[in-house]
Amino acid sequence: MNAWRDLYAGGVRPDHVGQELTVAGWVARRRDHGGLIFIDLRDHTGIVQLVVNPERAPEAAQTAHDIRSEFVVRAQGEVVRRAPDAVNPNIPTGEVELQVNELEIVSRSEPLPFQLDDEGVEEPLRLRYRYLDLRRDRMQGNLRLSATVIGAIRRSMDEQGFIDVWTPSMTLGTPEGARDFLIPMRLQPGRFYALAQSPQLFKQLFMVGAIDRYYQIATCWRDEDLRADRQFEFRQLDLELAFPTREEVLDVLEQVVVASFETLGRTPPSRPFPRMSYADAMLRYGSDKPDLRFGLEIQDATALTRDSQFGVFANTDTVRYLVAPKSFSRGELQKLEDFAKEWGAKGLAYLVYDENGEVRSPIAKFLTGGELDAFRAPPGSTVLFVADSTPMVERVLGALRLHLGQELGLVDESRDEFHWVLDFPLFLKDEDTGQWTFVHHPFTSPAPGHDDLIETDPGAALSQHYDLIWNGWELGSGSIRIHRQEIQERVFRAMGMSDEEARAKFGWFLEALRLGAPPHGGFALGIERFVALLAGESNIREVIAFPKTASGSDPLTGAPAPTTQERLDELGISVKTPKA
Repeated sequence: MNAWRDLYAGGVRPDHVGQELTVAGWVARRRDHGGLIFIDLRDHTGIVQLVVNPERAPEAAQTAHDIRSEFVVRAQGEVVRRAPDAVNPNIPTGEVELQVNELEIVSRSEPLPFQLDDEGVEEPLRLRYRYLDLRRDRMQGNLRLSATVIGAIRRSMDEQGFIDVWTPSMTLGTPEGARDFLIPMRLQPGRFYALAQSPQLFKQLFMVGAIDRYYQIATCWRDEDLRADRQFEFRQLDLELAFPTREEVLDVLEQVVVASFETLGRTPPSRPFPRMSYADAMLRYGSDKPDLRFGLEIQDATALTRDSQFGVFANTDTVRYLVAPKSFSRGELQKLEDFAKEWGAKGLAYLVYDENGEVRSPIAKFLTGGELDAFRAPPGSTVLFVADSTPMVERVLGALRLHLGQELGLVDESRDEFHWVLDFPLFLKDEDTGQWTFVHHPFTSPAPGHDDLIETDPGAALSQHYDLIWNGWELGSGSIRIHRQEIQERVFRAMGMSDEEARAKFGWFLEALRLGAPPHGGFALGIERFVALLAGESNIREVIAFPKTASGSDPLTGAPAPTTQERLDELGISVKTPKA
């Protein structure tokens, strides 16, 4: 390879026996047996055992006495077979070892703040010394898996005729559901760029510019609260194509997913992926990203209970329920009710069926025989009801379904369930302002035949928005876009945006739509979410080299940090300290 090493530590094999080789890496472990010194030398490919014999190499033995864990060393010697009783079948290099002739300390290490084989290290400490954390097998595997998958994604996109085009990160802020990160412009005090939440409008302009099939692995920035599947900055497979059908866009993504599985040597999901409407997903699962690895489907009882003697059911908008395969105790039911209330429910009604099929419930006396027959469940199960507004019922039962799926061990962890959710609403009411707002983004096209509903019945208008779901995780979203200026302006008006405001914010884009915009559509696949699931990680921080903590801080560098008054003055910025 070069003067530092002839091959990687994990690449030494019985085929090399008798050869003189040089290897280099980190000392994972050193054992002094009072004569022979054994050193486990590690790099990203694995471990090889070095044997330092003072009779064979006295100078190397003297050096070996000074070596400690995580020193960087280079060793030259002869590859020999291990004695039969010394073979280690747990590592690929376990049949051989390197009898050292020369040993050099390349770099010394102070004692580490934590041991690399300690699985109980707190995350802030891991992130403070992330460069040490990266030496662990887990992080090495995750980052290399990520690189392999991104390589497969690029090959798939190239094979499908897409071209990789870069878009700027500094742009004009657009409404995409999160706050922008702002960049002050020194040369124009009081004016700001925004870091792109996505390349949304640029990729649409590529279609106006006849690029036809565009993609990039784009870095995006969103100022929103962090959680297990969200960071301030992230990457997405961003793509757009001209003159598409919806099915064509979905097929592009399915090919990408299959290529990613195949490059990892895994059995890919069958194509085409199942499709489900948004309305069906919310009715049956209480979620627009349902986990289909278990049943426990939600059922509707609204029509059945319109004339019920139980007022809680009769006098509310929506009544739905699910049947849990367990006869819960009073204490367990109280915990479930507390859980439901945390999600906004007023309460949780129930019918418990014991092992003999007898019902136990304070509401049973208010239900007719017909109602009890309709809700009858198998012995040893519990019917759980939520009665409220439709959005609240969906919210509570969706959360309760996931909770019970985990608590009762219903989720089949061996399954991979990919599916599409289609036909989302075009608008939803903003709970704070009462105005209509977008579900995906304001550039999503109405469903065919729903243009007239933009003004007459916005809540009934469906869109050409689609989401890709894997095991209950939303991998990404896309849509067929609006390509006609008058439709785009009508959508802005429905959201309460005046024509003057629309021109001020999007005049440049509306102008492009007037200059020959073809039908177009696209998608954005969250790279970190996708890779995390492939790696079996529940938190995307485990597949990001240098992530932020949940508080938005970077323990490694100490960012964010104050700046000097001189720089603030140069940018024309005055900082207000929030009141405690």
